[in-house]
Amino acid sequence: MIQAALLPERGVVKVAGEDARRFLNGLATNDIGKVAPGRARFAALLTPQGKIVVDFIVAEADAEVGGGYFLDCPRALAPALVEKLNFYKLRAKVTVEDLSQALGVLAVWPGQADSEYGLGYADPRHASLGTRIILPPQLAAEEAADLGATPVDAEAYDAHRIALGVPRGGTDFIYGDTFPHEADMDQLAGVDFDKGCYVGQEVVSRVEHRATARSRVVPIAYDDVSPMPGIPVMAGDREVGHLGSTAKGRGLALLRLDRVADALVAGQPLTAGGIAIRLVKPDWARFAWPGERKAAG
Repeated sequence: MIQAALLPERGVVKVAGEDARRFLNGLATNDIGKVAPGRARFAALLTPQGKIVVDFIVAEADAEVGGGYFLDCPRALAPALVEKLNFYKLRAKVTVEDLSQALGVLAVWPGQADSEYGLGYADPRHASLGTRIILPPQLAAEEAADLGATPVDAEAYDAHRIALGVPRGGTDFIYGDTFPHEADMDQLAGVDFDKGCYVGQEVVSRVEHRATARSRVVPIAYDDVSPMPGIPVMAGDREVGHLGSTAKGRGLALLRLDRVADALVAGQPLTAGGIAIRLVKPDWARFAWPGERKAAG
């Protein structure tokens, strides 16, 4: 069954002008040169210390409909994103607009869908997240009907995202206090390690080449009632992280992987609010997974 959910927590910022591609490429963690109509990229704007200010999906509109880059971002952070981009703009020939009052984001899954009502693109983080469409919210129902999709609420999409192990900023990690590796952006196609300089690049490159990401958001499962998001995750009497979003027996938690690995070796159970939880390795994880032995080289 194809499902479609309007995501009220998402906003839209438009960046246009003859310098727009170069301007964004000098700031974002991904290579904006690889963005094209129908081919979006996941990226973030970082602090000089390499921590995530805001993450977003960059989609390009076709020149026939006016062109420009549309940033699918957290709605609550859209004004701050506009302010940051204008701060860096200097003499660049770009315009930056917050269009969150007029445009929303519709998620459609599974599979890929062509939109007749807005700007559609495959979610670049994970193929199973399906398609996202930027459009006026009042057209979402018509779009869903044309696509043969069943309208569902945002909670249904959130449960799907959580089951895939894809973090959401503000819930699974804290903006301004999290490195891209900790939010799994390196695993979910959010960082291009071969592109030129951007704000915070040196720190991100150092973490990548030294493999020093000790903490990450990872999927968990539980069999009891849902633990409260935000509470500490414990290994015995030692805190090893914090729980993020949960839904239908699955969740995400930002954990110190070395401490979790030690707990698993010692046979200590992981708990959150007294409820037993267990790690679930996602299909996208390429880093050393706690409890797994390294292959002999």
